[in-house]
This record gives sequence, structure tokens and C-alpha cells, in this order.
Amino acid sequence: MSPVFEVVLLLGRPACGKSEFLDYMQKQPPERLRQRYGLGRLIILDDFPLLWEKFEEDDILERLGLPRLWSRVAEPSYTTTHPLIWPFLTEKLNLAARKVLAPGAFRPGEETLLIEFSRGGPSGYRDALARFDPGILARAAILYIEVSHAESCRRNRARYDEARKSSILAHSVPEEAMQGIYATDDWPELTAAGTGYLAVGGLRVPYATMNNEPESTDPVVLDGRYHRALATLMERWQAR
Repeated sequence: MSPVFEVVLLLGRPACGKSEFLDYMQKQPPERLRQRYGLGRLIILDDFPLLWEKFEEDDILERLGLPRLWSRVAEPSYTTTHPLIWPFLTEKLNLAARKVLAPGAFRPGEETLLIEFSRGGPSGYRDALARFDPGILARAAILYIEVSHAESCRRNRARYDEARKSSILAHSVPEEAMQGIYATDDWPELTAAGTGYLAVGGLRVPYATMNNEPESTDPVVLDGRYHRALATLMERWQAR
């Protein structure tokens, strides 16, 4: 049988195409998912719903006359105000992933845990990966979906849907956050050596960077991009 990734960390700028990647994979027949992309039955963790929950909790605190903890309103949604929100979200992902991967709960070779998140700033991804549970990273491969900052901003504005602003596919990051938090991305610096592996806490974690420009909804184009990136990642994951 074709090998199957155990854990894939799906990274990239906001609106780079991570959610679209997940949507595409969830629509694939199980056998094609395995044979073509090296993915088993998908279990998906995404920290955007966790972040949105904090925004909603801040709204509740405000209505109760208490100060907001994590955010403030910024059209068309919210922006973060507390730097600890990012390590907090990473720890929430750690907690959820440990439960998924617990012995007897997870089936290696049949299931794949996909963990999606974005991080900005001069050390966003470095800090997040350093905080990840080594037991998770030891089983993981990283797929980074690459678009320019300008393209990320364009897609972020284009995808917004007011009626579905808390949803995975239709939410929009406020422009001030796009120009502040996400203007800098440390992935190119992390991968400057071009070895296909990141050294994280003594582990050798395989990665692949997939260019996702120009934007496309053509299944043939997407299949080619996804297959090439995941085939490269699978080679590195098996050789790690």
C-alpha cells in the first residue's frame, strides 16, 4: 500500500490557499487521496476557530463591562492586541493534537492529522515550531503554501463574506493586521539553506514549499501543484 503521512503542518500567509487545499482534499475519494497525495482519512485542526472564539469571548467580556483580553474590533472583524495569543494558540493545537494522536485513538497508515495555522512577524514560524510538542514534530512533515504579501492581501480582501465572516473559507484578516502582523514572514529565512529539513529541538523535520501563484480554481492546475509538492514532501518524510 502507498505510504501515508501521519502529521502534516499546513503553513502559509493568510489567504494563501491553505483552506482551499483542505477543501479540495476533503472532496477526494479515499483511494485517490492515498495514492495520489499520500494522505489518509483526514483529521483537521485549525487554530482560526480557536482565535475566533477568543474574539467572541472578548465581546462577551465587553458587554459585561470588563476589559477585552485578546483583541479589539477592527473592520471587518477583529485584530489581536496581546502577543501571548500566538503561543496560547500553539499550545491549544498541541493539546488537541496530543488527544488525536493518543495510542488507541489514532490509526497510523490509515489516518492523517492536518494542522493548519499562519504566523507573522520576524520569528513567527520559528517561535511556533519551537513550542510544538516534540512527539508531534517527530511524526510531522511541513507543507508551506507560498504567495507574496501583495497576493495574500489581494486574496484576503477578495474572499471576505460578511455573512460567513467566522468561517474558514470566507473570513478576512483586517487590513491593519495584514500590513502589521503578516507583512513579515520568516519562512524564507528558516528555509534559506534549502536542505528540505528544518532543525527543531534536535529533530529533523521535512518540509516542502509550494508556490501557489497565480491563483487558480482549475482542478487540473491544483492537482498538479498539490501532487508535486506532496510527492517531494513524502520523499523527504520517508528519508528523514
